[in-house]
Parts: sequence; structure tokens; C-alpha cells
Amino acid sequence: MSAHELLTNRKSCARLTTPAPSKAQMNIIQTAALRVPDHAALKPWQFVIFEGDEALSALGKIYADAALKTDPEVEPAQIERAKQLPHRAPMVILCIAKYAEHPKVPHFEQIISAGCTVMAMQQAAFSMGLGAMWRTGSYAENRHVHDAFNLTEQDQIVGFLYLGTPVHSVPDRTVPDFEDYFSYWKNC
Repeated sequence: MSAHELLTNRKSCARLTTPAPSKAQMNIIQTAALRVPDHAALKPWQFVIFEGDEALSALGKIYADAALKTDPEVEPAQIERAKQLPHRAPMVILCIAKYAEHPKVPHFEQIISAGCTVMAMQQAAFSMGLGAMWRTGSYAENRHVHDAFNLTEQDQIVGFLYLGTPVHSVPDRTVPDFEDYFSYWKNC
């Protein structure tokens, strides 16, 4: 698949199974993440990889603990659901924007750079026939989840990248009309 085909046919795969990316595939995925735009070469990112039942269960426990700390009266079914969320794929990569103070690189630009790492990893996975789903949700914003990873107030979880083998093919999406989103500047 060419680069333009990869970019113009991007899809999210919600249903993923084993196998997870191999070591060779992970090398490509990780390299793609580290090659994104990065003003002043700050490398304002951190990644935590959860692979296998034990690691995915540990992430699920972090979600469940956060749900309980956020709402002590949360329903038991919600706690069980939180524990199972990471098991939707054989691998999850937690992607964090780690703010580095710099006079010419604002906070939002560093978050955007971290977001680019997720897109790059997702596209690298697709290029090798893997499936991926970039998820955020309430746990990306949850202070208790942030605390579990020792994040500062300036740091931000930009996503949880679920990786694995697609369970089924994902249908093509309709491309919106360009005119709805793009316009040429007209000098008056």
C-alpha cells in the first residue's frame, strides 16, 4: 500500500484479537512515533506498553480504581467494565504528552506533537496489515489515572492506542465533500 493510499483509507478497527504486533513490527511502530514533527526536538512524549493478560489487567485495575475514587458509589457493573476495557486488544500503548517548558514551543504544540505520535503508530500498524483503534474517553482525563502514571498538571494523556489483528474487515467510509471543510483565501 502506498503512503497516499494508507492516508486516504485510514480506518479504526474496534475489534482486535491476537496476535499483537511482533517485535519487528513494534520496531517500525515505535520508529514512526519518534519521527513526528517535534519543534525544538523536545521529544515531549512518553509511552507505556501493556501487552498480555497480566499487563492489560493491571491497566484495567487502574481504570477500576480511578472509577471508584471518582465516584465511590459507582455501580459494580461499571467497575467490572472498567477492568475489561483494556482487554479489547492484545496490546495497548498509553500515549502521554510530557510538557517540557520552552520559550518558543507552547504547551498546545507539544500536545499536538504527542497526538501525531498516535496517528503515526496507527498508520504504521495499518501499513503492516495490523489493526488499531485510537481511544481517549474519560480515563484519559481522569486525575486518578494521571496520578497512577505520576503525571504533572501540565502532562496529558492523548490516547490509548489499541493494537492487534483485525477480527473482520472494516467497511470504507464515505469521504465528506471537500468544500464543507476547505476554502481558498480570497483577497477582497
